[in-house]
Amino acid sequence: MKEDPFQAISGASSLRGYYTSGMVMFRPDESQTVRCLISELRNGPGLPPCYIDKVQGQWAEVNNSHVRLIKDEYGHKLDAERERKHDVILDILAQEALKGNLYTMNAFAEGFENKSGLGSKSSIQDRMGVLMTKGFIKCYRAAHPVTGKAPGRSKFGYMCIENMRLGPAQERVTDDGEVIEDFIAVKPTAYKAADTGAVMPVESPDVWVYPETE
Repeated sequence: MKEDPFQAISGASSLRGYYTSGMVMFRPDESQTVRCLISELRNGPGLPPCYIDKVQGQWAEVNNSHVRLIKDEYGHKLDAERERKHDVILDILAQEALKGNLYTMNAFAEGFENKSGLGSKSSIQDRMGVLMTKGFIKCYRAAHPVTGKAPGRSKFGYMCIENMRLGPAQERVTDDGEVIEDFIAVKPTAYKAADTGAVMPVESPDVWVYPETE
């Protein structure tokens, strides 16, 4: 269908000899909603392919610069690997915090180099930088709430994620006799500005804001 969409139609030889102009719409990637629209004219210059998608219930042309045309399958594999590293990094930060461990970006990259498929130190730092720009990781620029250890000369301080809980847990018995584990809530004090990369103070630590959704 991608190479010659009109020839892929059943009975293509008869159809192509009948019409003077034709149009085929198909989905290049089954995992995406974007359709490719290709026209064929018997008389006149050919029309370039265009990409369309449903926007508020109506078909509209989309910018084809966002559509992969070369090595599509390989590109999706890279996307999947980036998403995997995204999830692994956030999960490790959450699990380590429950153990009482907070990390600066450099310490995390050095400590988990070539672990859990994260790759080299530099690749981990690059991925964490992207996560900070997108708002998934923010900064806790204060001393460790338990040990009192400062984050050193780190520009961003400790890495902080949404709903981060710091252990070890303290057990508390309620009036009903139920045992509850209490953790220390770690809330961001700063974030990385998406447009400049500068470290900016957080206005409301209780509200987690993602720059992409603003």
